[in-house]
Amino acid sequence: MKFPRMQRRTLALVAVIVPLLVLFVYVALRSGPLAPVAVTVAPVQARAVAPALPGIGTVQARYTYRIGPTFAGRVKRLDVHVGDAVRAGQVLGEIDPVDLDERMLAQQSAIQSAEAALRQAQARQGFAQVQTSRYEQLLAVRGTSEETLATKRQELALAEAALGAAREDVARLRAEARALQAQRGNFRLVAPVAGLVAARDAEPGSTVVAGQAVVEVIDPGSLWVDARFDQISAQGLAAGLPAQVVLRSRRGEPLAGRVLRVEPRADAVTEETLAKIVFDTPPAALPPLGELAEITVQLPQLPKAPTISNAAIRTQEGVRGVWKLDDGGLAFAPVVLGRSDLDGLVQVVSGLAEGDRVVVYSEKALTAQSRIHVVEHLAGRKAP
Repeated sequence: MKFPRMQRRTLALVAVIVPLLVLFVYVALRSGPLAPVAVTVAPVQARAVAPALPGIGTVQARYTYRIGPTFAGRVKRLDVHVGDAVRAGQVLGEIDPVDLDERMLAQQSAIQSAEAALRQAQARQGFAQVQTSRYEQLLAVRGTSEETLATKRQELALAEAALGAAREDVARLRAEARALQAQRGNFRLVAPVAGLVAARDAEPGSTVVAGQAVVEVIDPGSLWVDARFDQISAQGLAAGLPAQVVLRSRRGEPLAGRVLRVEPRADAVTEETLAKIVFDTPPAALPPLGELAEITVQLPQLPKAPTISNAAIRTQEGVRGVWKLDDGGLAFAPVVLGRSDLDGLVQVVSGLAEGDRVVVYSEKALTAQSRIHVVEHLAGRKAP
C-alpha cells in the first residue's frame, strides 16, 4: 500500500518527534526539575549523649595584689615596670615622706622631755614618801601634829598621781613614735609575694591618697577564666566537670581545664550563670588579662533516648521538625528537642520514635510532594 507523498513526510516527522519527546520526558523525570531529589536518610536510634555547654569568659588573675601607701603622699621612685617578675619582699618603689622624718625627730625630742619629767616625778614621789614616813615617826613620839602629817600624806598622793601621769605620757609618746615608724615603713612599696607586675597606676611625682594602688602584682600561676553561660542551657553545670578553653589569640590551641566552682549569684540582667574555670596546666605563654576565651564544658552523660543528627532538623513555617519517611513518601514531623553533644547528635523529647527514618541531607529543599531518591551519600557529604 502506497501513501501519498505528504502522508509519508508526516509519518517520517512523527517517527522522529515521538522518540525525541519520549527521551525528553525521560530526561526531565530523571535529571531535570521533575527528577527525584537525592537524599540521605538515617534511623532514629536510642543513644546516651554527653551534652556540651558553650560559654564565653575573660582571663583573670585569681590573686591580685594592689600595692600602695596607707597615707597620702607623693611617689618618689618606682623600680619596676609592667611585665617585670618580682620576688616576695622586694622593694618596688618608695613614697616621698614629705615631713614625716622631721615629725619623727620631734617625737623623739618629746619622748626625751617626757622621760625627764618622769624622772622628776619619781624624785618628788620618793622625797614625799620619805617625808611622810618621817612625820609618821614624829607623830608617834608626839613630835609633830596630825595636821602636818596629813599635809605630808597629801603631798605624797599628789606626787604619786604626777608620777602616774608622767608614765602615761611617756607611754603615749612612745606609742605615737612607733606609729610614725610603722607609717614610715609603709612608704616603702614591698611585694608581698612573688609574681608579675601587671600595672603601674602612678608615676614618680604623682600624688596619691591613702589606699590608692601604685603597682599591681599578680600571681601568674593563678590564672582562671571568669565564664558566663546561658541559664536556659546551664542545667547540670557543677564543679569538677571537664572544660575546654580556647583563647581568642590561640584559636588552634585548645587548653584543658575544669570547673572550679559555680558562683552562687547569677547575672540577673544578662540572665547568665557565672562560673570559674581553671586550667589543668597553666599556659606556657601568659595570655593578656581580660582576653576573651570560648569555653566548652562537658556535662554528665544523659540516659538513652531517641537521637538524631542535628543536620536533619528543618524549620517549616516557624515550626521545627524533621522530614520523616512515611510509606515511601515524605511527612514533616514537628519535634521537641533536648540536649545535644559535640558530635552533632541531639536527643528528641517528643515527635519521633526509635526506628523512624528521617532525612539527614538533601540536594535541595523538600516539600510534602517531593519525590525522593535515597542514596548512601551526597557529593561532598557522607551519610551518618
